Amino acid sequence: MKKAVYPGTFDPVTNGHLDVIKRGSIIFDTLIVSVGRNPLKETLFSVKERMEMIRDHVKELQNVKVDCFDGMLVDYLKKQQTNIILRGIRTVSDFEYEFQRALTNRALNKEVETVFVMTSEQYSFLNSTLIREAVSLGGSVSQFVPADVERRLKEKFKHMYGKNS
Repeated sequence: MKKAVYPGTFDPVTNGHLDVIKRGSIIFDTLIVSVGRNPLKETLFSVKERMEMIRDHVKELQNVKVDCFDGMLVDYLKKQQTNIILRGIRTVSDFEYEFQRALTNRALNKEVETVFVMTSEQYSFLNSTLIREAVSLGGSVSQFVPADVERRLKEKFKHMYGKNS
């Protein structure tokens, strides 16, 4: 059985992330989507909220599990008894960044392999930072995230800033 981990911040989960998850679920027998706790990143949503948003959209994918981790990804891979990381690539600059990460992970554990999946063209420009920014300024992101995620974003910004995003 081939098991992979798709790690990320997912703040929030986007249609691009969901595209990679669906495609990864076809490639691997088990795919663990793991929300990372990164002390160097300030997030809008809690780990619990991010996991809920992902779970809501992968229910139909029987071989997809949602989890969270902190610390070194290579240590988490050992805990999950796999050596495969799934990563989505949108652009050439993504590839450069992900290539460096893949080589670093392999240097930390020579058994680790990273599998890159190109995101579908319609999601190639998406990232969570731009989505958060657009909503904070009152924009609609309905074509980039599921409706419930957009609703959560608007609620979060309304609560934080009293804005009617």
